[in-house]
Amino acid sequence: MRIGTATVNQTPLDWRGNTQNIISAIREAKQNKLELLCLPELCITGYGCEDLFLSDWLYEKALYELFKIIPECTGLLVAIGLPIKFESRNYNCACLINDGKIEGFYAKQNMALDGVHYEPRWFIPWEVGKISKLLLNGSEYPIGDITYDYKEWKIGFEICEDAWREDRPACRLVERGVNMILNPSASHFAFGKTEDRQRLVMNSSKEFKCTYVYANLLGNEAGRMIYDGEMMIAQYGSIVKRNALLSFKKTNLIFSDIKPEKGHFPDSSLSKSDKNEEFVQASSLALFDYLRKSKSKGFTLSLSGGADSSTIALLVSEMVRRGIDELGIEEFKRKLGLELNITATSNHTIVKEICSQLLSCAYQGTKNSSSDTFNSAKELAEEIGACFYHWTIDEEVNSYTSKIEKALGRKLNWETDDIALQNIQARSRSPIIWMMANIKNNLLLTTSNRSEGDVGYTTMDGDTSGSISPIAAVDKFFIIQWLQWAEKHLGYKSLRYVNSLAPSAELRPLEHSQTDEADLMPYHIIVEIEKLAIRNHQSPMEVYNNLRVRKLEPEVLLKEHISKFYRLWSRNQWKRERIAPSFHLDDFNVDPRTWCRFPILSKGFEEELKELAVI
Repeated sequence: MRIGTATVNQTPLDWRGNTQNIISAIREAKQNKLELLCLPELCITGYGCEDLFLSDWLYEKALYELFKIIPECTGLLVAIGLPIKFESRNYNCACLINDGKIEGFYAKQNMALDGVHYEPRWFIPWEVGKISKLLLNGSEYPIGDITYDYKEWKIGFEICEDAWREDRPACRLVERGVNMILNPSASHFAFGKTEDRQRLVMNSSKEFKCTYVYANLLGNEAGRMIYDGEMMIAQYGSIVKRNALLSFKKTNLIFSDIKPEKGHFPDSSLSKSDKNEEFVQASSLALFDYLRKSKSKGFTLSLSGGADSSTIALLVSEMVRRGIDELGIEEFKRKLGLELNITATSNHTIVKEICSQLLSCAYQGTKNSSSDTFNSAKELAEEIGACFYHWTIDEEVNSYTSKIEKALGRKLNWETDDIALQNIQARSRSPIIWMMANIKNNLLLTTSNRSEGDVGYTTMDGDTSGSISPIAAVDKFFIIQWLQWAEKHLGYKSLRYVNSLAPSAELRPLEHSQTDEADLMPYHIIVEIEKLAIRNHQSPMEVYNNLRVRKLEPEVLLKEHISKFYRLWSRNQWKRERIAPSFHLDDFNVDPRTWCRFPILSKGFEEELKELAVI
């Protein structure tokens, strides 16, 4: 039987677009003579509807769209994900349709409640082994823990989280004689996560002696979560078919001809992920989807010439390059819905020409800025084709400073007013760059990274100002090495400037030789502390004991850095609450609206840090 799986790039409340994507996938499956097609979890509504899942009307609308899709399913067995309200309870379901007729609804048995997931807020887990009757338009259909017999196949289901539990549905399905398991999923992207999924699918097909069909969602669906569109067909421990991830297309399809008995497929090995390549591909797709779904006309960026803003400028350039490579120029323009004037002929010059219309950058210098960072910003903007402006903000800074000096009746100085004098420079950059973004109807890209978010090394309403914060979920240590990788592997020669500079806010006078790591601690130490303290929820003493044995640095210095991290972390939760929406890229982040919640007011680990100090 020719079986396949499709991925779709959906958007909450885009009923017409979502349904059309599903129909397009079904029609492509029929053109390729498939008999069975598995579509992703909640693909009719989109996974990211949040508290809209608490309404009644959303479920009615989802069913309305389902019945528009069903006539397209003639001559095909199709599984489609949608929410179902049954007996006043909300369930996450997959509808199985055969030849244009509903055969039943499988209801998810395990809700995800870790990391970025809050499914129990919206859905009820279905009881194992239970099958009920759902009344729709005068007809009854089975709903619950269903299986379905089709030709030589007995088909069962797991929906995403179901498959990750020890006591998973597949353990019982194999006892019921199931030889094919469909897994419609909405599994968000994270670095290296594809390897976990590949192991799951391979091992599931081997352990349960079945054909295992996996379908994931695609794209930046609702703002923060990115879906990589991974699809796999596996049988008896071998992955028969798998796609390239993170496509710019609205739908993708894979298929293979499979028999119930074990086929003669070569043994599979994991397709290893490259974190550097994953970062640029996932971020490029996320920016592309955010731009088109927000109906904005481009991006504006305060390009300081430092690592963070340089990274973001490159990601926009790569968004254009990769989007055109996959979609072609006309489809790229059509999906963005923008009138882009293109006169160039070579791919390289076309990318630069489009970047000049989509990305506006400004270097906003002060008397504390160096020629090194100006040259870094200017050369990068010229290489990628971005529209580049530069001005100074000393006049604005002096205006604010003189007003407060007059009000206080004294002069400000770096000995007593260091933080205030730094912050006013960052804040003075915000109004004018916002004005530029408003004039151009652009999204303002802010440059916060996760390491700065950890310790609050950022100026609220200054460098945090923006519509989206693309790299706020990525640590600075990775950003620094990624730029070196990008210079070598992506061919951006202008990165030699930023890659030669020590990261610096350039807010103190140049003679102070300010650097980020001198203000804070080495970035690689922040990464090691945050993994244990934030990702693994460990106490200061636990973090110290775990890092001490690794001899990363002298024990006295290590204690100082751990204490500083916890003090700054506790004191700056209010800043993390206000960081612009960011893309979830790593296996954890510090965004309190998705992954990490912490009290705004607390005692700041006072007793725990005292214990650490005396050992």
